[in-house]
Amino acid sequence: MKVQIINGPNLNLLGTRQPEIYGNTTFETYFQELKKKFPNIELHYFQSNVEGEIINKLHEIGFEYNAIIINAGGYTHTSVAIADAIASIKTPTIEVHISNPSAREPFRHTSYLAKNVVGSIAGFGLKSYEIALQSLIL
Repeated sequence: MKVQIINGPNLNLLGTRQPEIYGNTTFETYFQELKKKFPNIELHYFQSNVEGEIINKLHEIGFEYNAIIINAGGYTHTSVAIADAIASIKTPTIEVHISNPSAREPFRHTSYLAKNVVGSIAGFGLKSYEIALQSLIL
């Protein structure tokens, strides 16, 4: 199974950005842990702060990977273009959030991606990615 994790804006700052919300672990460190926990899954990781680069990555892999796990960060609540890119590809996509957007500011309560993904996991910290991966192998 080949799975791409895509992280959006500001998630490159995990480990230092608002640790009270996002924790103290960098995603690169966590990604290595995921690879050890799921040795039978070929995991790939991509992060960008640029909306167009995220769309390009979705287009690049959206017809050949088995699954995509995306945390679009702030683009979740603003990007019709990323939502359209997910709708345009064949690879099943799971939306993930480290925090619980519904428990935060009202503008975070709307996900433009939600209608185009197979499911959403939020509020379990970095473990949200692990839960998404577990859902793929059930």
